[in-house]
Amino acid sequence: MTISDDLFQQARKHIPGGVNSPVRAFKGVGGNPIFFKRALGSYLWDEDDKQYIDYVGSWGPMILGHADPEVIEAVKAVVDNSLSFGAPTRLEIELADLVCELVPSIEKVRMVSSGTEATMSAIRLARGFTGRDKIIKFEGCYHGHSDSLLVKAGSGALTLGVPTSPGVPADLASLTITLSFNDLAQVEQVFSDIGDQIACVIIEPVAGNMNCVPALPDFHAGLRQLCNKHGTVLIFDEVMTGFRVALGGAQAYYGIQPDLTTLGKVIGGGMPVGAFGGRADIMDHIAPDGPVYQAG
Repeated sequence: MTISDDLFQQARKHIPGGVNSPVRAFKGVGGNPIFFKRALGSYLWDEDDKQYIDYVGSWGPMILGHADPEVIEAVKAVVDNSLSFGAPTRLEIELADLVCELVPSIEKVRMVSSGTEATMSAIRLARGFTGRDKIIKFEGCYHGHSDSLLVKAGSGALTLGVPTSPGVPADLASLTITLSFNDLAQVEQVFSDIGDQIACVIIEPVAGNMNCVPALPDFHAGLRQLCNKHGTVLIFDEVMTGFRVALGGAQAYYGIQPDLTTLGKVIGGGMPVGAFGGRADIMDHIAPDGPVYQAG
């Protein structure tokens, strides 16, 4: 038995399934989870001192490699001042300015603690801004584990969405329409039927949860045109693509300007942080300036 095996048995005593995210449980591939203790660059070492090449990169944010000296030094430079204040800081202004500089579609940005929180908040904002309830998402795109997004397609384009997890109310799932990625004709049909009811379209500009599937030529441009025509908010979930497909995100690569953008741990070097932002007139609906509640 390895040290990882022993730690897994210990973890199962007080942690559900022995892990803090189901993707770490190894059930899909068999065996027990590997427990890691350190990493450097592109390499990982487990508790048994076995070395691995890291192709996961902490699921995306470690694009500079693990324990990059400049990142570590930046963290050390501020950590002695306290870990949290519960109040505004100079650093959050600097980070907001940099995000807005690198992603031109983001005129204002709100910091949050995860990609899931970013997408959940962006959808609430889109609903508050438009006064509509229904949203469109696409098969094969993952946007976190909030209730509105744990939904799969029914038997037809306009049938009720079906929850993919117990605990997601069917009434809430019915407001989510799940369509096929890269099928612009299907999206056009839905907008033709209920375009005035759709608050937002949320999409990973490169679908990352069904392997890696780029958008077909003109797919994003078609979504942009439909959203413009029907007053619907276009949300690019760039939690995985942001600052990686291009410095300005996949939106810079495709030349499409969404109304809102969501970002994840990449903006914090892997630490638990995220953000959502976009057009100033939409972001001004967020409290305390507007009526849509969100607490970062």
